[in-house]
Amino acid sequence: MNPKAQSVEEYFSWFSPEIQEKLHAIREILKKAVPEATEVISYHMPAIKTTEVLVYYAAMKNHIGFYPTNLPIIEFKKELESYVTSKGAVQIPYDREIPLKLISDIAVFRKEQASQNAAMKNLKKKQK
Repeated sequence: MNPKAQSVEEYFSWFSPEIQEKLHAIREILKKAVPEATEVISYHMPAIKTTEVLVYYAAMKNHIGFYPTNLPIIEFKKELESYVTSKGAVQIPYDREIPLKLISDIAVFRKEQASQNAAMKNLKKKQK
């Protein structure tokens, strides 16, 4: 079993300076896109959350994994067509620039989605 980082800084420290630079770039753009979000380690990866986890990201062997859940993969399909994607994941190869604007747009999209989800939960509670 892999160790679990206790903080984002600890997680980043496990990687080479080149990979750390990419992780820091993602971290900074996420902070700018959703400044009210909290950083957490979830599923052994850095993530940001508001009422729910919005996105996860992680350093893998040959790429950065970016995990925004399924709906953004569908919503941003055209923008993501040059990347390997799956149901809720995007692979960003280390030899490519990090698509910071796209990551920011997806994080904002997820923030809106999470806000709508929270509003629906509150509405359901009130109806009971």
